[in-house]
Amino acid sequence: MEHFIEIVKEWGYLAVLLGSMIEGESVILTACVMAYMGYLSIAKIVAIAFMGTLIADQGLYYVGRVYGHRILERFPKLKVPSEKAFRLLKRWDIWYILSFRFIYGIRIISPVVIGAGGIPPSRFIPLNFISAIVWTSVSCTGGYLLGKGIEAIDFSVVERYIFLFSAGLLALVIGIGYMGWKKLHHTDNKNPKD
Repeated sequence: MEHFIEIVKEWGYLAVLLGSMIEGESVILTACVMAYMGYLSIAKIVAIAFMGTLIADQGLYYVGRVYGHRILERFPKLKVPSEKAFRLLKRWDIWYILSFRFIYGIRIISPVVIGAGGIPPSRFIPLNFISAIVWTSVSCTGGYLLGKGIEAIDFSVVERYIFLFSAGLLALVIGIGYMGWKKLHHTDNKNPKD
């Protein structure tokens, strides 16, 4: 455990930076739990997460403005998520720009689509800034509160019920399997023989 904690202390902030640049809410949540436990600084996590998400999405926006349509045509796997992103941008405009960080599956492609969609920098930059503040606040607060919740759990009580839960789950799986086998076997016996 001590080795793991040393790794977290040494590489935790780099992980926060990389996680904030991609769909890395789980990294931010984990880092904030570690901050609650005293292994990382919550202030540093907030600052790094904010800067990481702001810079990454601003950069992807400019990539989209310059190369967006060429990139989307060149990579067919991006067709479905980019079409969804274009539909959301067309329908919701400002609200989409403010919320794309929270939409799983199209978060990374969204700034490229927004840039390719012709949204001017004068509109995107302030909305991106506001969105980065909201995303960072929600992610970091959620992770810190998760750390507080984990600390409050009495794991000795949880351990007592793990066996009962596992036994119940096993009985349920066996019961469903038996009923399926019985139904299949019963169906085979009803089929008339030639």
